[in-house]
Amino acid sequence: MVEALRTADADAGGGWLTNLDSLAVVDQISFRDLNPIAQGLADALGASPTHIEQTPIASGDSPILLLNQAANRIGAGEIKIAAIVGGEALKTAAQRAAEKLGTAASAQNASRAASTRKTPNFRQRYGLTAPVDVYPLYENASRAAFRQTLAEGQHESARMWAQLSEMAAKNEGAWIRTSQSIDSIEVPTASNRPIAFPYTKLMVANSSVNQGAGFIVASLAEARRYGIADDRLVYVGNGAAAHECEDPIGRDRYDRSASMEVSIRRTLELNNVEVDGIDLVELYSCFPCVPKMARRILGWPVDRPATVFGGLTFGGGPIGNYMSHAVVSMVQRLREDQRLGLLFANGGFATHNHSIILSREPIKAAIFPRSFDFQADADARRGKPPPVVETYSGPATIESYTVLYERDGSVKHGIIVARTANGSRTLAKVPAEDSQTINFLTSGEVEPIGSLGNVLLSKDEIQIWQSDQF
Repeated sequence: MVEALRTADADAGGGWLTNLDSLAVVDQISFRDLNPIAQGLADALGASPTHIEQTPIASGDSPILLLNQAANRIGAGEIKIAAIVGGEALKTAAQRAAEKLGTAASAQNASRAASTRKTPNFRQRYGLTAPVDVYPLYENASRAAFRQTLAEGQHESARMWAQLSEMAAKNEGAWIRTSQSIDSIEVPTASNRPIAFPYTKLMVANSSVNQGAGFIVASLAEARRYGIADDRLVYVGNGAAAHECEDPIGRDRYDRSASMEVSIRRTLELNNVEVDGIDLVELYSCFPCVPKMARRILGWPVDRPATVFGGLTFGGGPIGNYMSHAVVSMVQRLREDQRLGLLFANGGFATHNHSIILSREPIKAAIFPRSFDFQADADARRGKPPPVVETYSGPATIESYTVLYERDGSVKHGIIVARTANGSRTLAKVPAEDSQTINFLTSGEVEPIGSLGNVLLSKDEIQIWQSDQF
């Protein structure tokens, strides 16, 4: 993080860090014993900002939230210069943990541990623990809603991800700088093992990285005073944020997100921007379902890249700080030859959404300070969530599902999100040995969403899915 901000300072001609009014840090999970880290970072930079903060959790929307807050504080005259930064060293943390325990290094274990409570809740008892377990619920439900076959949905994901890899290959800040073909992403292999259906390794966020990124935001008057040339200036527009229910099992549905829609559409409205006027986008890409839903809301063609940095698989997925890398890349691209860019961030379990505009020219419609909280709008657009029942036996319908895999590619178990006969929501497990149902869920021969079955309560009080299809 120190190195990132020193690089930003040098890019802006130097002398900024010792004059910071505000330092905002994205929470990190790699070395929890270092938290709170913000004051130590200020000391390392030789900075004495009057405002120091660190986000309470490492959420993917954090950098855009902090950018929007900084712009509002500058607009209100509270501060003149702000720095925003984050970083993760999960690759190193995993290696050190492995050396201590004598096991194989795994950054996924660290990120999964950060999502696990001491006492597992209802969804965690069925295996819905980390983001990689939950996002497939959106992928499978939205694919069915888009009326795509499994093959069509997978091809769209692989096509988008191949574009991400091409962008990462050209970006010196990316973690993996090797472009991948559509087939290499889409087809499961020993090196591209299945993770959580329908995602392969090359479709999911790569948290095994050591990456930091930061940027400086200032008033135009201060930028002028420092002598920043016009061709180096990038202007901040207004942003919009909204969120879903924290518990993904308490959502109204899995084929769309009202808060995502509100965040993107309100951002366009606030800045008086049309989709045709946008040159570049960063559509958060932890898992394919997110940019696939976002591009449909935006009307962004599938043949245009959804990233300026390279995506969380190839650019790298430093937990809550990915969008800081996207901000840096967006600024660099706008300075080169483009005019207008949209940044869309997503955090949690498809929970938190925050979008903002960056531009090479001042945005006439932008006003600072301006509230970015559009939660009431999202709540008004959202349907009523179904009640959740944790103990159920009887007929049910598949609302969404996934299948989790072991590291060797073998099936761990399947997870069904089901609607009961009276419309309530519950969960059921598909044991690995039930190969017939696992094949039904993953073969693509028919669409499992909407199919009928029964939930049976086992002796250990885990609900088991029994399909009616055979």
